[in-house]
Amino acid sequence: MFFALKSRFFYTCFCSLFLICSAGCKKNNDGDTPEVADPTPTGSSQVAFWLTNPDKSALFAQQSGSLNFTSAANQNSTIEVDTTQTFQTIDGFGYTLTGGSAYVINRMQATARAALLKELFATDEKNIGISYLRISIGASDLNGYAFTYDDLSSGETDPEMLKFSLYQDEADLIPVLKEILAINPEIKILGSPWTAPEWMKTNHSYIGGSLKPEYYDAYARYFVKYIQAMQAEGIRIDAVTLQNEPLNPNNNPSMLMLAAEQAAFIKQSVGPAFEAANLDTKIILYDHNADRVDYPITVLHDPEARQYVDGSAFHLYGGGINALSEVHEAYPDKSIYFTEQWIGAPGNFSGDLSWHVKNLIIGATRNWSRNVLEWNLAANPNLEPHTNGGCTECLPAVTISSEGSVTRNPAYYIIAHASKFVRPGAVRIATNLPGVLQNVAFKNTDGQNVLIVLNDGTTPQTFNIRYRGEVATSTLKGGAVGTYVW
Repeated sequence: MFFALKSRFFYTCFCSLFLICSAGCKKNNDGDTPEVADPTPTGSSQVAFWLTNPDKSALFAQQSGSLNFTSAANQNSTIEVDTTQTFQTIDGFGYTLTGGSAYVINRMQATARAALLKELFATDEKNIGISYLRISIGASDLNGYAFTYDDLSSGETDPEMLKFSLYQDEADLIPVLKEILAINPEIKILGSPWTAPEWMKTNHSYIGGSLKPEYYDAYARYFVKYIQAMQAEGIRIDAVTLQNEPLNPNNNPSMLMLAAEQAAFIKQSVGPAFEAANLDTKIILYDHNADRVDYPITVLHDPEARQYVDGSAFHLYGGGINALSEVHEAYPDKSIYFTEQWIGAPGNFSGDLSWHVKNLIIGATRNWSRNVLEWNLAANPNLEPHTNGGCTECLPAVTISSEGSVTRNPAYYIIAHASKFVRPGAVRIATNLPGVLQNVAFKNTDGQNVLIVLNDGTTPQTFNIRYRGEVATSTLKGGAVGTYVW
């Protein structure tokens, strides 16, 4: 993780079961309890409306009452939804399933674990339908310790990858992924390494250093071996980035990989290796902050490297989200991805809900991203596991106690507002941005429309949603988030 971001979240525990919600968010003795309902509008309502309020009086709760399109005129601000203008296709919304996430999930009692994974990944009406996961290739800083898949004794090398093994992930990550794939076989999985094996690096350490050019081909074989080994486990890797945060050599693990080095690695080694192995796994470059768009543009400017690259991935610990559009405009045939943003403990629920929805769910997708991923899926109440030097303040989407109780944290709601309704294959459609009403809209492959709205002001806003010449009228408190489905 890169720790420049100061936005943080805090959220108190609520119950672990989902019930049908007919009129906002009810409460039990344990605190705030979101209740997920059938997304089909009830009664005569044409539009289903799901709400999260900044004061937590509603937490991803379906609202009762009639919300219909009519021809009645009024003076409200209006969000115009234009399905005739389409933009990028959406791959999905989700989280990073770190090794630490898998560790705490896999230690739940089997029935409780199955229930949680169904709640997170099932696509029926009572669950939130996560559709995209990022996993680490080897350890991330949210594993209990650093490792790669080809760790050797001092002085040894293995350029042919004869000692490559996934055994470190066989205890937790692979079993949890198999349970997830049994629930949603179509989920997309992105793999990202935090470091190459120590013997390939200039400093022979998990932390910092760079990949030696003489090991470019060996490291390319490492990626090929990884994709093939995961496929042998029944786990398809849809895409890889070549280095998590390549300009951050200070994490544990980490590795510096400058733009020119990444371009050389792609064109000389990893691109040809994927081609020779007949792999269709996408190669995504960069995977770091929006303040350095020169990095992906430099790599894409090299035609030999560009031919192998699907697109560029971003975090937002530096820079502004609009920078993603700069890369899109420079190379509009290449995809944009948003692959990581942490939520810091303890935080402020209202301010951080607003920041993440505005900048990621709305901002990243309005700036051409095909996905949005929060960091990270699960941890224990002490925000563990993590490496020595890894993130000690990363608040997960769900906190899992040693007894197996589950606390759903802000990232759960942030992603749920999109993942439940905006399904893979949806396209972004055009909307305007009237005043403080930040928003983004999508059309699913079945024709269903989804509009996500944030009232970025401090006072309630009553507004119209105009669709095909008619309007539906709704109100959001200051800082509230609504998802509208019709």
